[in-house]
Amino acid sequence: MGICISSASSEIHQADDGLENVMHVQEDIGSHGVEKLGSLYSKEGSKGVNQDAAVVHQGYGMEHGAFCGVFDGHGKNGHIVSRTVRNRLPSLLLNQKNALEKIKTVRDHNDEKADGGLAPLPSESFHKWKEACICAFKVMDKEIKLQEGLDCSCSGTTAVVVVRQGEDLIIANLGDSRAVMGRTNDQKGIMPVQLTTDLKPGVPSEARRIRQCNGRVLALKEEPHVHRVWLPHEDSPGLAMSRAFGDFLLKNHGIIALPDISYHRVTSKDQFIVLASDGVWDVLSNKEVVSIVSAADSEQAAAKAVVEAATAVWKRKFTSSKVDDCTVLFSDFSLRNVRVPNDRDSHLVCTGEHGNC
Repeated sequence: MGICISSASSEIHQADDGLENVMHVQEDIGSHGVEKLGSLYSKEGSKGVNQDAAVVHQGYGMEHGAFCGVFDGHGKNGHIVSRTVRNRLPSLLLNQKNALEKIKTVRDHNDEKADGGLAPLPSESFHKWKEACICAFKVMDKEIKLQEGLDCSCSGTTAVVVVRQGEDLIIANLGDSRAVMGRTNDQKGIMPVQLTTDLKPGVPSEARRIRQCNGRVLALKEEPHVHRVWLPHEDSPGLAMSRAFGDFLLKNHGIIALPDISYHRVTSKDQFIVLASDGVWDVLSNKEVVSIVSAADSEQAAAKAVVEAATAVWKRKFTSSKVDDCTVLFSDFSLRNVRVPNDRDSHLVCTGEHGNC
């Protein structure tokens, strides 16, 4: 796999102290800086402190680059974990990528070149980003575990991350937050394309790994549609996702911090991406979210419009349930001076890593 660098160099930006749930960071790379694109919005539910966090870091790695991330915390200290990851992961990932650039030799992909009409394969850069993601997520989980005074035995966070480098998207997912792209369809307007898989215990491959590690996957009678992860001989903690940062009580029983990673080449039909916590996806479909974003008055209003719609559905449909925290990150694809290929060049390559104990 290479070397995972656990000691970071200087931070790319001065992160806040965690009091805010969402954060927009902008680097001045190039003579004109980076135009601010998209919006973020987070709203506390009725369960207590808002445990969601999100960040957009523009100018990330290159002038027309961006790091987009949404993190949904859970457990007693979930709000601390989600904000810790939000503040730390962007710089940690870029440090890993830069380290790999120095130590990796260029692979020969001549035998992998696509024939005339076929879609292009991921670039060598993607493979480096993929390895950097795996290393950065591993180091991030270790740093959480070693953080003094922070009990994360039953606390943790999801992470859905999209890194944009020009026309290339690198998508890394941990848990059940989700990334969806809005794509123009000539007959149907803008339609959703789901970029990630919800990594829950009910997914057969995820359940298989957990059971191989002596974890139990069972649903409660009162919520038979929600599969949870339990210790081998105790009816706890009942985690409703199969991958996460933290949750160290279950790390020997199939819960992993290895992200599912994929690649997408942006085309002229790709309009925007939406990242959101499961508080949104539990009540709104991909199509509904894309429709709300498309109808928003402005890019800046798009994220808030989705959150408000999700909150309204929670209150209307689940009157006896507590409203979940809802967080949305919206980013469009109108980057200047970047060649956007035709639709026939589109390529989504699933390169998910299904780790074993």
